Amino acid sequence: MKHKLSSRPGPGMALEVTPELIGWDVLDFRILRLEAGQSWMTNTLDREVAFVPQEGAFAVSAGSERYEMSRSGVFDEMAPVLYLPPGMAIEVDATTDVEFAVGGAPATGKYPPRLIEPEEMKVEVRGGGGATRQVNHILAHPLPAERLILYEVYVPRGKWSGWPPHCHDGYEGSPYLEETYYFRFDPPNGWGMHRNYRLDSDFDEAFSVVDRDVVAVTQGFHSSAAAPGNHMYFLNYLAGHPVDEERAIPPFFQPEYRWIDGNWDQDAMELPHVSPRVM
Repeated sequence: MKHKLSSRPGPGMALEVTPELIGWDVLDFRILRLEAGQSWMTNTLDREVAFVPQEGAFAVSAGSERYEMSRSGVFDEMAPVLYLPPGMAIEVDATTDVEFAVGGAPATGKYPPRLIEPEEMKVEVRGGGGATRQVNHILAHPLPAERLILYEVYVPRGKWSGWPPHCHDGYEGSPYLEETYYFRFDPPNGWGMHRNYRLDSDFDEAFSVVDRDVVAVTQGFHSSAAAPGNHMYFLNYLAGHPVDEERAIPPFFQPEYRWIDGNWDQDAMELPHVSPRVM
């Protein structure tokens, strides 16, 4: 079972993560590319779904509404997110060559369709020192959804994200959430690292990731790092057992690394650190 998948070239279904493929219960995630003039049709069935533009322009017809969406690129601007409930027939029409993400989770239909604009999204800078990053809450509480939680994260070159490491797999009472990381890099030939691991078993996996790779977080603590020569972006889709307001329950952070939250400069190493002994 592969927990890292590489994007397929060309138009069509570039990436597909499903419960059947990964072996989890709730979350699905896809990256699609359409050429200008192409269309893609689907139905939400018993799932809520969210669309996130990556680059290009397209329109989503759902019910009696048509939603125009566009983005010049993930490193250029924020973009709207389209939330759709279960039971909707969907047609996507590409205005230009386009790449977009779409993912979903089981839902009952509690919330109506909604185009969420960037002005409604919380934006924060987290961490400090070597783990300074920007987190955009593009579909997180209090923005309404039943199970879906979405973030976009920007990591400057040479820095870490997800520090201190955290988990959300039920360990120590943490909420159970399945999660995908979709990576992009600036410049596009950049790369990074991602690790998933547990403290109570020998589960430990580490991946080098390049532009348009996806990693599935099936269990354990996790963190990511950008190489010194490139900036890193990733799009997170999460869904699991928390519903509605429970989506705000935080993960569990690895206790032995939490000290750094109090002072990111504590015990920082100054260089040169050691020198030749003077005889």
